[in-house]
Amino acid sequence: MTMEELDLLILGAGWTATFLIPLLKQRGLAFAATTTDGRSVADHPTIPFRFDPSAPDQDKQRSAIAALPRARSVLITFPLTGVGPSELLVAAYAATHTRNNAQSKPKFRFIQLGSSGIWQGSQGQTADKGPWVTRHSPYDKSNPRAVAEDQLRELGGCVLNLSGLWGGARDPRHWVGSRVGRTKEEVEGKKSLHLIHGVDVARSVVAVATASEETWESKGKEQRWMLTDGFVYDWWALFVGWADLKGEDEPTEQAKWVFELMAEAKDVKALPRSMEQLGRCYDTREFWDTFGLVPLKARV
Repeated sequence: MTMEELDLLILGAGWTATFLIPLLKQRGLAFAATTTDGRSVADHPTIPFRFDPSAPDQDKQRSAIAALPRARSVLITFPLTGVGPSELLVAAYAATHTRNNAQSKPKFRFIQLGSSGIWQGSQGQTADKGPWVTRHSPYDKSNPRAVAEDQLRELGGCVLNLSGLWGGARDPRHWVGSRVGRTKEEVEGKKSLHLIHGVDVARSVVAVATASEETWESKGKEQRWMLTDGFVYDWWALFVGWADLKGEDEPTEQAKWVFELMAEAKDVKALPRSMEQLGRCYDTREFWDTFGLVPLKARV
């Protein structure tokens, strides 16, 4: 293991890394990345590493963590669940990557990518704010991912809860008919959609990882952030906007169903529907303002 300190260590170089690695190279930041099999990602070699907190041989797991490069910031892209995994990873990394002559406890920055799904439902909405949900709104603390994320925050880490990921091979248009809107009943139940592009995920990670010590202490450490591209999409409007999805003269079934539903509804005269009708709308302005960013890939 090299003790040359990197700017960022990516644990789990999957889809996110295909956007993050090019940005790190562009910014001239020193980094390393891991995959379970050591394959190349974005034309960059990776380190074989598998994190299994339930493995019976925990000493072997700690040895694998000890073999990782030393970095000021560590990005965890894979989900951690329940009590225990966050503490194992953070404690083992800190214990094995502190230099013998260190005058003070190292301040490694652990950043976890999470899901905005922990706010789904009505628990985040209040009478005075209507449909709006922010990072400060109540969330499902019993959610296994939220449990692990909260433990990471207690250990000084930062969580970035991402909305629907798109970019590259991930195109929301491809979800229509296969994952979303397979029947008229499904279309009727679809309301708001929140998205963020991989390019903006990468920019957000770099902003947090390279923030000044003052910013990290006040806005990164122990914080949970919600990330979207600033839009609240109406699924009905998207279905209609993609009416020619199949490249034919005839509109898609989903577009037809939306217009049938609009005719049946008394309060939907045009699209997109109002925020109140959509019911759950994420307000993520605080993140972009705090870290001085504006999304590059807003509006799908």
